[in-house]
Amino acid sequence: MNRQIITIWAIRLALLGGLLAVWEGGAGILFDPYFVSRPSEIAEQFWGLLASGRLFYHAGITVVEALAGFVCGGLAGTAVGILLGRNELLGRALDPVILIFYSLPKIALAPLFVIWFGIGIEMKVILTGTIVFFLVFLNTYTGVRGVSRELVAIMKLMGARESDLLTKVVLPSVVTWVFTGLKLSVPYALIGALVGELIAANRGLGYLLSDAAGQFNTSGVFAAILAIIILAVLLNLAVREFERRMMPWQAGQYDREMSI
Repeated sequence: MNRQIITIWAIRLALLGGLLAVWEGGAGILFDPYFVSRPSEIAEQFWGLLASGRLFYHAGITVVEALAGFVCGGLAGTAVGILLGRNELLGRALDPVILIFYSLPKIALAPLFVIWFGIGIEMKVILTGTIVFFLVFLNTYTGVRGVSRELVAIMKLMGARESDLLTKVVLPSVVTWVFTGLKLSVPYALIGALVGELIAANRGLGYLLSDAAGQFNTSGVFAAILAIIILAVLLNLAVREFERRMMPWQAGQYDREMSI
């Protein structure tokens, strides 16, 4: 670890420590602790959820919903993106439809999904998968359309079939685009699961957040938000690790990003 990285982390910790100190000391003096609570009370609430096991239970439900929707939406988005990217006629025909659905805020579909699929885990998975699908699809589609036409033409002149073009040219070219879409989708996968839980659920971190808000428990709300932040960071790290294993030639760049 070089001096620059140490300096960066020192600045980060100093800013975080200063913010927490001002928050702790200013509660009751600068602002009403009823609305913002205190870091010490939030930590106490968080530890209580952790010690009782409630945090693991509710976080586990949210992880299942987010991961299931993330995987289904990611796979579907990649497949459809490649299909429409390679079929120019079909892509141009469906472009207006795709634009309409992409422009629609997916959260607006949540009440409709409740009517269609009920309030069970299936609704949260489908909502999450729908959100992730469009992000991954658009990145994949853009990557496929950006593949060198000259290279494709040369491969065809050499007698390459469509399967050869996919495995030798298209997939290696778009894998970076796919992982960019996946990394962008991680927070949105959580949003989909949490919104579904906020609308209709009796378990999950979204329910934990809603339950604390319903009791005007500010510390509990912040504790649930802290758990969501930790979960989002862990999911992002998992996707980056998967990317590093799938694209070992970019391991050096990945390590540099992780070091800071």
